[in-house]
Order: sequence, then structure tokens, then C-alpha cells
Amino acid sequence: MFDQPLHQLKTYLPEVAEPDDFDEFWERVLDRARTSPAVIDVTSEDSGLTLVDTWDITFAGFDGHPIKAWLTRPAGSLEEALPAVVEYVGYGRGRGLPHERITFAAAGYAHLVMDVRGQGSRYGSGGSTPDPVGCDPAAPGFATRGILAPGDYYYTRLITDAVRAVDAVRALPGVDAGRVVALGNSQGGGLAVAVAGLVPDLAAVLSSAPLLCDVERALNLTDEHPYGEVVQYLAVHRDAVDAVLTTLSYVDGVLFARRATAPAHFGVGLRDTVCPPSTAFAAFNHYGLAHGDDRQARRHIEVYPFNHHEGGEAVHTRRQLTWLAQTLAEAGRGAPAVSAQAR
Repeated sequence: MFDQPLHQLKTYLPEVAEPDDFDEFWERVLDRARTSPAVIDVTSEDSGLTLVDTWDITFAGFDGHPIKAWLTRPAGSLEEALPAVVEYVGYGRGRGLPHERITFAAAGYAHLVMDVRGQGSRYGSGGSTPDPVGCDPAAPGFATRGILAPGDYYYTRLITDAVRAVDAVRALPGVDAGRVVALGNSQGGGLAVAVAGLVPDLAAVLSSAPLLCDVERALNLTDEHPYGEVVQYLAVHRDAVDAVLTTLSYVDGVLFARRATAPAHFGVGLRDTVCPPSTAFAAFNHYGLAHGDDRQARRHIEVYPFNHHEGGEAVHTRRQLTWLAQTLAEAGRGAPAVSAQAR
């Protein structure tokens, strides 16, 4: 382990610089995005699977840009208003192929996995969404694209896409708009935390090894990518430090976590050098604080002392499924129930 010991992580509550216009900035960005109808196109997809139904979804993200997604749900369940899980994928991955992610559909949820603009060529089975926005010179990768101004930054666009994915799934038939859950790991975990802070009525949030939390600390702890891309950029653009840190403050997950209200389930590996554990605990310990201690009681974190960025993998997924079903039931919203016809 290279970061703080667990007993210190449990109380780690850093002061993260917050821009004076943080809320106004995000309100402007999202208001602009929401001038477009959320759903652009829905096309049935033959995934080759018989126990789930799949659709190829196109929705309007940042500035109305078309973003792809897969929607998968139990076969024959379209007449039921199911809870929906919106999943955000890791750095460099795209939405892949529709049969790759069926766990939550098999558990009875409507499951939407969002493609990542411009990504999808580092690992996995690819993506389908270009990023039509150019930028100034940047380090290889995505973490420094447009990083000199928050309005130009790549992750401003991606976080907006993530919020709009929730808007889109709520507009689809057979979805209970009051039971929408945000889910993600690494980059996806950071997006899930951001969505939690920007969408006030989520049913739950599941975030593992979240990226873009307590960012300045992460930059001082690790050279692993994607944080290493920012380090590499600043090693060349030596006069850009203040501008870069200002931009990153607008996407720091700690600030989104403070504003969140939905019950939250986190996961962290204590040997993670990609998203250092203290940065995940920073988001977890700040989660809901803007709303008082009663919100803090609605948090849970799974700790894997001997794991790296992979965390708990399938064991963690099983724990997520159990926690989510219990959380929905305790909220009086009910765990997913699939009809005999759908089964």
C-alpha cells in the first residue's frame, strides 16, 4: 500500500477548492444541453440472446451531440415499469457489444450502458460515438483535451453526456423514472458520482474506484494514466498550472459528492495506484455533507485491502446487487420484479 492506512482514510476529509460559480456553471451547461429532446433514435438490436431484449439507443448529449448506448432488459418485460441502471464505462473503453453486459438485465433491471465520446479504442470491443469537438494541443489521451478552460474541457462534455443518459432512460417506455440508478467503475465511477451531484432524485449510486476525485492530491500521488496525462502536459506547459487546476476543480467528484442525496455504495482497493484510495475516500467522506449528517448515514463502502484498481471484481458486483435490491426495498420502491411471462 502506498497511500494512507485505512484508519486515516476513514476520516480523510480534505478541503477541495470550489469555484465560486460551480453551481451556476453546471446549471448553464445542463440547461443548454436540455434544449434538445433527450432521445434521438431507438432501434431494436438482435444480440443473439433469447432471455434479454436489446435496443440501440441514440440520445442527445452535450450541445445536442448524438451519443450511443445499449439498452438491455429481461425479454418480454416492456410492459413493466422496471427500475433502470445507467452504467458508465472505464477510461479508454466504449460501450462494446450488447451481449457483454447483461448482469443487471438478468437481475431484472432495465440496463443502459453509455458509450464514451471519442474513446473505445484502448481495450474492450470498441465504441460508436465520435467527439466532434476539437481542442488545443493536448497530451495523448483524453484527460487534457480543452483543459485550459472549464467550458472547453473534455470531461465537461462527458459529464453532461452522463446526465443526459439519465434523462434519456427516463424518457424510454417500460422504465420507472423514479427508480433510476447510476453505476460505474474508474472513469465510470467518477461519472456516477458527478451524476449523483447533478441529478437530485436518483434512486441510488454505485461507484467503484472513482476517477476525478480530489484531483490535485491524485496528481501529486501518481503518474499512472489518466492522471499521468495531466502530469505529462504540465511538465511541458509549465505556465498552465493555475488554469489547469481551475478547470479540474469544476469536475472534481468531491464537490459533486457533497451535493448528492441518493443512497451510495462505493468500492475501493487499497493498493490502487490508478485512482488512489484516499481520493475515493475523499468523495465518500464528503458524500451528502451539504445536506447534513442524515445523508451521510446513507453511504456504504466496500474495502479490498489486497486489491489494486480491479477492486473486488465479481465479488464486488455480487455485493452491489445485494445492496441495491435492499436499498430499493427499504426505500419502499421495491426491488425489480419480472413477470412470469418475462421469465
